[in-house]
Amino acid sequence: MTAHSLNRRELVKVSLLGAAALALPLERVVRAKSISTIPRDKLPRPFTVPFAKPPVLAPVSSDATTDYYEITQRQETLQILPGFQTPVFTYNGTLPGPTIIVPKGRETVVRQINELPATHPTLAYVPSTSTHLHGSASLPQFDGYANDVTLPGQWKDYRYPNNQAARTLWYHDHGVHHTSENVYSGLAAQYHLIDPAETLPLPTGEFDVPLIISDAMFAADGSLKYDDKLHSGLWGDVILVNGRPWPVMKVKRRKYRFRILNASTSRGYRLALSTGDPLTVIATDGGLMPAPQQVAQLRHGMAERYEVVIDFANYAVGQLVTLRNLGVENSIDYDDTNKVMAFDVTADPFDPAGNEVPAVLSPNDPTMLLTPAMSTRTRRFRVKKDGEIWEIGDMTWADVVASDFRATFANPAANAVEIWEIENSSGGWFHPVHIHLVDFQILARNGLPPRPEEKGPKDVVYVGEGETVRLIMKFEHQTGRYMMHCHNLPHEDHDMMTQFEVGMNGPSPFAAPAQPLPAPPLPGTAAL
Repeated sequence: MTAHSLNRRELVKVSLLGAAALALPLERVVRAKSISTIPRDKLPRPFTVPFAKPPVLAPVSSDATTDYYEITQRQETLQILPGFQTPVFTYNGTLPGPTIIVPKGRETVVRQINELPATHPTLAYVPSTSTHLHGSASLPQFDGYANDVTLPGQWKDYRYPNNQAARTLWYHDHGVHHTSENVYSGLAAQYHLIDPAETLPLPTGEFDVPLIISDAMFAADGSLKYDDKLHSGLWGDVILVNGRPWPVMKVKRRKYRFRILNASTSRGYRLALSTGDPLTVIATDGGLMPAPQQVAQLRHGMAERYEVVIDFANYAVGQLVTLRNLGVENSIDYDDTNKVMAFDVTADPFDPAGNEVPAVLSPNDPTMLLTPAMSTRTRRFRVKKDGEIWEIGDMTWADVVASDFRATFANPAANAVEIWEIENSSGGWFHPVHIHLVDFQILARNGLPPRPEEKGPKDVVYVGEGETVRLIMKFEHQTGRYMMHCHNLPHEDHDMMTQFEVGMNGPSPFAAPAQPLPAPPLPGTAAL
């Protein structure tokens, strides 16, 4: 495995150096007509495809402390564009995968069964997978460590403690060198950790809606194209919400809570309503904010989750309100990437319960109560390019592999509070940096306060070109080795990922062996 990874790194160097003139930094928003090769008149007009929620996954069994789930990763051919069939990778046959909803305090075991093809049908790599529950303080061996892979024909059980504050998480593939292709092919879904003790009158039930935003490009036959521009990034010209192109959702004249996940591989968004009305942000990656924040625009980097309340009460019946994308720097926009989805306001009656946004949401969140005086150490590092190789903290994942997975850039003690400063000196790119295990508070951005939508607990920070962000975090819940990486997934795969170790107690497990098919039954279930 070590030799394979090092060879891959050298191949990346050669291919990028040989075509460096084609990989110029993207200094601003670039607008182009299209990148899909499917004829434009075969794409649906925006806001004509009906919106749909992902299905909710039921456990296959439960006991006094734990719910057991089973997910099969498999290739399916689905209709994404009307009139076309598109081969995709799926969790349990749907795009996106099913939502898992669990109460705080109950453990879950999720069996991930890899029944993907032996090789990717167009990109010709072996689709090994490693499932990361993004936002969970999981044990290292269940955290989706990049090299802890499950091959086609194998399965693995992931155990999650679910002991953090309620939040919107997501599960996605994290397999070494192919996270981008696997996620782009469809391996992404939401996971909601809810708190039964929460009594806030926020929208619930049908008015609590997951939105998974991504972008794609399509070949003439309707299949997905993949072009990451020599590992710089992939920007599609079709915007998908829950796997549907520019959908339209019927809404009642009341408040809705939207759990918005940016699941794009490389595209950032700047979301705004066509009416100019504000968006009310109530939660960030790590759960509810201390107080809601109203914003005219919401900057949304890859892998970030923002929970937003939109009130449709003041709109006329039949009015079409659109969610727009105003674009971000270091991106490529196309004719219709400024559109995300639409809301069609109806006169349908509704239950008025759960139709408020309190002025105070979560004033005692421990992450947001951290202060610089609590910190025992400040660490500084850069995200950058070294020649043609992506680096984070002067390391690459190839360096970690070459060290037999022992090299770390930081070794915080268990329960230590530290400040980390991340500087983006790469030039021409923004980097959404994800730190596994922890929630953090953004103290400053270029010496100024964080953006209003960032004033809650986070696990991904948008580091813009030329920016330095200052974060504070407590290393609690678990000890062991965890990854930090850029969530522009082609950057992560080549090779913008490193690791830190919490606790100084010697070697710690970071992997759990996968098992060959057929899988034995989960407790209380029939055999497969």
